[in-house]
Amino acid sequence: MKYTTLPNTNIKVSKICLGTMTWGNQNTEAEGHAQMDYSLDQGVNFFDTAEMYPVPASPETQGRTSKIIGSWFKKTGNREKVILASKIVGRPSDYTAHIRTTGLNLNAIKVALDAELKRLQTDYIDLYQIHWPERLTNTFGVRDYKHNPEDEWKDNFNEVLHALEEMIKAGKIRHIGMSNEKAWGAMRYMEESKANDLPRMITIQNAYSLINRVFEGDMAEVSLRESIGLLAYSPMAFGVLSGKYIKGIAGKDARLTLFPRFARYSSEQSTEATRRYLKIAEDHNMTLAQMSLAFVNQQPFVTSNIIGATKMDQLKENIDSINVTLSDAIIKQIEAVHAMIPNPAP
Repeated sequence: MKYTTLPNTNIKVSKICLGTMTWGNQNTEAEGHAQMDYSLDQGVNFFDTAEMYPVPASPETQGRTSKIIGSWFKKTGNREKVILASKIVGRPSDYTAHIRTTGLNLNAIKVALDAELKRLQTDYIDLYQIHWPERLTNTFGVRDYKHNPEDEWKDNFNEVLHALEEMIKAGKIRHIGMSNEKAWGAMRYMEESKANDLPRMITIQNAYSLINRVFEGDMAEVSLRESIGLLAYSPMAFGVLSGKYIKGIAGKDARLTLFPRFARYSSEQSTEATRRYLKIAEDHNMTLAQMSLAFVNQQPFVTSNIIGATKMDQLKENIDSINVTLSDAIIKQIEAVHAMIPNPAP
């Protein structure tokens, strides 16, 4: 395994982070435990969850993922071996109304954090992240920002940071991060931190893959100049970048087979780009999964690459990607496809 440090800390994390959002829905508790056992044995010390997991979110399953992690901590006593990240939901929506409708005020953050700590059977979370912004902006597959003059959101970056600071002082969290955030929001957080001596966001968890490189626009510069590490999620684009859907070998329990509404990475352009990337991988005697993950691992703004799997063989292949280095020739071919079909899946 290779390791990096969370920006502006001395916390060492594995370059591969174990994503968990299928546990409690597509995966059982026993399977989640087996994945954590294997990952830790392979040197993966960074796990990511969220209060709303598993996905798709529902009142019946909410919080199950974190409970699975918590029961593993209790069974194994491995809490101190793991750097643990979790997330609080952002703007209230129909999708998360069963969790909370109160936004990101101090009381909401305290209630959410206490409930998550109980599920996780731990006294603290190493990295606590805002899952998505409260304001109306382009997240989750929306390509461009379209301003909505009816958005009633009021600037509360200062309030949110003060609330999180209280949780840090209480010893419940160590550091804070963002998720599904944009350049403007990231810089507003940084501005408030610097001007008011408040805790700073040290990471941003956004989608990043061969078919979604939107982060390389404004956010890559923000990341590198402000030292905010990217925790890349969906590096396999919901399994699309395994090539199994193009090859017609996806099982009945594959993510997009079970949940076809998750079509973020399934456009005609995404499929064509994936087809071209598959050929590059096969021409160089590697799997598309290996090439896709290795590409993310090599980016200078990536602190850790969040992989997820429903099967152990997928997990092993994903973790093994840390041993793959893409040559300049392969990168040149990847860039040629990107130039022809840039960011087909926003």
